[in-house]
Amino acid sequence: MWPFQRRKNTANTHLAFQGAAEDWLRRPRDADPDAVVLQAVQGQVEVALEDDAQLEGIKNDVDGTLLVPIPEGPFVAGESSFSVDLPAYMLAVHPVTNAQYKRFIEATGHRPPNIADHGQPVWQGREFPPEKATHPVVCVNWDDAQLYCQWAGLRLPTELEWEKGARGLDGRKYPWGQEWQEGQLCRWSRNKGKETTCSVWQYQLGCSPWGLYHMAGNVLEWCVDVYDPAAYERYQEGDVTPPVALMTARGGSRGVQSRVVRGGSWRMAHPQYFQCAHRLFNEPMVRYDNVGFRCARSEV
Repeated sequence: MWPFQRRKNTANTHLAFQGAAEDWLRRPRDADPDAVVLQAVQGQVEVALEDDAQLEGIKNDVDGTLLVPIPEGPFVAGESSFSVDLPAYMLAVHPVTNAQYKRFIEATGHRPPNIADHGQPVWQGREFPPEKATHPVVCVNWDDAQLYCQWAGLRLPTELEWEKGARGLDGRKYPWGQEWQEGQLCRWSRNKGKETTCSVWQYQLGCSPWGLYHMAGNVLEWCVDVYDPAAYERYQEGDVTPPVALMTARGGSRGVQSRVVRGGSWRMAHPQYFQCAHRLFNEPMVRYDNVGFRCARSEV
């Protein structure tokens, strides 16, 4: 764990939290991510609690996830460009990798992602090719992702949290800006060659304003939300309550409640799919070879 402490004054806590985010944004693009985040935490968030208790920093002990602070406040959301105000939270620098997921399997006995309902699995039995260690895990359904997050003490992001992490505050079309750049800044079907996924540390110039990797391309990512086609209409009116699963009269879920996936993947061939505001959904129990996830955490 990377420890930090906070002041008794809540306002100062938020200032320190935002300071860590700003240091991350000013980092050199070729810097070692662990070192930069550690410096940001140590330099900005060393303040005292009344009882001197140590709080968790932004590297998660259980699975090694690096989490970037996203400050509270408004951002420009949706294709129609409206403002949404979110509390502070943390979002993972990159999707969960095969190496991280193996730690989860070994610790819990959970099934390996060696079966695909669509496409080809990367894993054979309980192992994956060594060169795929830093590639995002795929062939995980929504329940797999939920269970991993629970084990790690984290959670899946909401759809709005995911979008703010992808586009920053200014409503940009892609994580890196307004132009597609001929697809050179992300992994998609036109530049993958004979490969599928790539390492989570590739395409540095395609990072989002917060320094998050692969918010466009590589793999689609599960969000916690039930997919509601009208959700953004409610958000635009100021109601940011996440959609909930519809229930039958007997208390059970009505049919299969699709879950949100975001971000575009190595399989996709149209620039529209990689736009920050583009919404997609999957059946929660289906395992695809181009769908993974990243973790989030509420502010401490």
